[in-house]
Amino acid sequence: MILVTGATGLVGSYLLYNLLQKDEPVRALLFNQNSLNRTRRIFESLGADAGAMLAKVEWVEGDVLDVLAIEKAMEGVNKVYHCAAIVSFDPRDHAQMMKINVEGTANVVNAALEAGVEKLCHVSSIAALGRTENSPVIDEKSQFKTGKYNSKYSLSKYMAEREVWRGTAEGLNAVIVNPSIILGYGHPEKGSTKMFTTIYSNSLFYGQGINGFVGVEDVVRAMTGLMESQVKNERFVVSAGDFSYKEVFSMIARGFGKPEPKWPVPSFLLEIVWRFEWLRGKLTGAKPLITRETARTSRGNYQYASKKLHCTLKFEYTPLEDTIMRTCRLIKNDIEKGRA
Repeated sequence: MILVTGATGLVGSYLLYNLLQKDEPVRALLFNQNSLNRTRRIFESLGADAGAMLAKVEWVEGDVLDVLAIEKAMEGVNKVYHCAAIVSFDPRDHAQMMKINVEGTANVVNAALEAGVEKLCHVSSIAALGRTENSPVIDEKSQFKTGKYNSKYSLSKYMAEREVWRGTAEGLNAVIVNPSIILGYGHPEKGSTKMFTTIYSNSLFYGQGINGFVGVEDVVRAMTGLMESQVKNERFVVSAGDFSYKEVFSMIARGFGKPEPKWPVPSFLLEIVWRFEWLRGKLTGAKPLITRETARTSRGNYQYASKKLHCTLKFEYTPLEDTIMRTCRLIKNDIEKGRA
């Protein structure tokens, strides 16, 4: 039996599909019934009978902060994919993010140790590897250091990894994946998918930075490949390549049939906008479109090396433009049908 946490998120949904396609017995934690709607939509986009596939999953109500639910879900399990996490750069989410990302991971690790699970895959982030103003190429050996270029989200993922390493010291076999910015068809108002819907509305501006990007299906292939291998107690950067935001935004604009971005957003304007968005959020309770942390990231130049994954699994990435074009097609179809 395989247990998946965060099974209705972007990575979790595609992972569920992958495992069910292989007729693997799957159990999943489910905190919010409404989140199944987006997973159902993802399955349909992949050409599946979503209802029939979701019926194959053994659902356990609860979340990673519910110790009893985790212990129940872990019974008879030999593999665990821990995908549950909050990704946020909104200061108001910091406390909840630290609780779910760090304490939740500790709960999963403890339950896996108690249940004698054979292997665990933890979905971390390149953010956990650390950044500086003039970062060299970042790889699996990079060391996290606190500072203004590392967000609270980065810190939470770094601390979550420490819980996994603690588990390996106590006898748990584990692998950690550190994906770069994950692109794919998911919830239109969450994660990187929101970038697509934003560019659909306004494709004229772009950030001046460089970052790593990867398709969600490649992340899942890396996860399952590592779990099926003999590799244990190692981490792997999962990134299809380093791209400027202008390149990525241009590909998305082309995918929507929109004009490509023409104007870089100057740093001084980013500083004004994130402060305005902070104030707007304070007054209205709305989520800010940009925060101080995302403003800094959008103008940083970050490069990542994923050679280790290629050497270990002979792993080849899907061209990023292929992922972007497919995602644009699905999101555009949702928007035209009023479903976005």
